[in-house]
Amino acid sequence: MNDLAAGRRAGLVEKPAKSSSQVTDRAFVLHAWPWRETSAIVEAFTPAHGRIGLVAKGAKRPKSAIRGVLQLFQPLHLQWFGRSEMKTLKSAEHDRFLPQMAGPALVSAFYLNELVMKLTHREVPNEGLFEAYAAALEALSAISLERGRRGDVAAVLRRFEVALMRELGYGLRLEQEADSHQPVSAAERYWYVADRGAVRVAHTAMQQGDVLELSGKTLVDMADDDYRDPQTLAEAKFLMRHLIGRLLGDKVIFSRTLMREMK
Repeated sequence: MNDLAAGRRAGLVEKPAKSSSQVTDRAFVLHAWPWRETSAIVEAFTPAHGRIGLVAKGAKRPKSAIRGVLQLFQPLHLQWFGRSEMKTLKSAEHDRFLPQMAGPALVSAFYLNELVMKLTHREVPNEGLFEAYAAALEALSAISLERGRRGDVAAVLRRFEVALMRELGYGLRLEQEADSHQPVSAAERYWYVADRGAVRVAHTAMQQGDVLELSGKTLVDMADDDYRDPQTLAEAKFLMRHLIGRLLGDKVIFSRTLMREMK
């Protein structure tokens, strides 16, 4: 037995650490910013590993294989390794290409990214939310390509917001009244109470504050994923902004300011 082997058996010589295994997953880039002279820090969203932080070494070099790949709103395949919170990106490839967005659709896509960045935790898998995000980007790309109406964009956002609430464990109670558990009536007016659900206006007096008044038809339409009625679209926007605002707390959504400026 040589001295090195004897030392290892006695516990006096540290064994070399095993290299971290490489991981591959579908992904979207949520945000990226420069790091040092030639590299970048990337925040990516994946179905099996949740939101992850990556160091893309050499990504800004002219001959880098990933220089033009790490684009926002494009489905990718990423490979990385590492055991720390910040992983090291090994490779990046396009899965397929979505049409480039512009105008309201593009600003709305930035809004989706902000919600995911500010309401999810790193390395918490959520395949349902990933698929809802991917579907929303595909819908926004199609709307932008076809120069769709602003209402079409708003409907995509409401669908994603409802899915976001559900996947984060804050599912909306849209189909039943909170107190009676009777089906919500499209002909009635309701208070929507956070953490409780819909309560008929005629049955109770509510203090202003953490409640919103809206029509039963809006709740029924949202449960049916039907946003064709302009009133439903408008009331659903105020409801979702109210509920998501409670989750955000003091976190600011900057894309909302850009939306207002565009209007």
